[in-house]
Amino acid sequence: MNSIARVAVLTLLLVLGGCGSLLTETTADVAGIAGAGIASGITHSAAGAAAIGLGVSSVASAGLRYTERRVHRTEQDTIATAAGRLQPGEVGGWATVHELPIEANHHGLLVVSREFGTAVFRCREVVFSVEGGTRRAFYTTTVCLDGTEWRWASAEPTTARWSGLQ
Repeated sequence: MNSIARVAVLTLLLVLGGCGSLLTETTADVAGIAGAGIASGITHSAAGAAAIGLGVSSVASAGLRYTERRVHRTEQDTIATAAGRLQPGEVGGWATVHELPIEANHHGLLVVSREFGTAVFRCREVVFSVEGGTRRAFYTTTVCLDGTEWRWASAEPTTARWSGLQ
């Protein structure tokens, strides 16, 4: 793959950052092209080339999933931190700006609906919104105090209601 094609593919990935399924498919396609290029330089065996192609594709997919999990963790940590600053019944805001544009930046409001637990095991139920364009969607989660930091307490992975954030 020449340098112009590489730049074009990287630019396409950045432009299409908000399209998760397209990003996944594009990653697989780019990995296939890269794998074919690597294989043709190493072996003339069809089986060897297929193995190299599958390996490159697996590594690319794992890298994308890892990056997506980091993006989701950043959003979860942002919401948990914002909820930790509030008292029950108080409304606050939250927002994320991603360094890697593989998903859209999100923002919204949140309210701590209740606090429960003990001094050594404090948790809060949080209702938060995700705002995009003219739409607003509402979700609930639980955050718990872990030492000095509030952390997302919902299990991963869960439903795809909001691009896997919950």
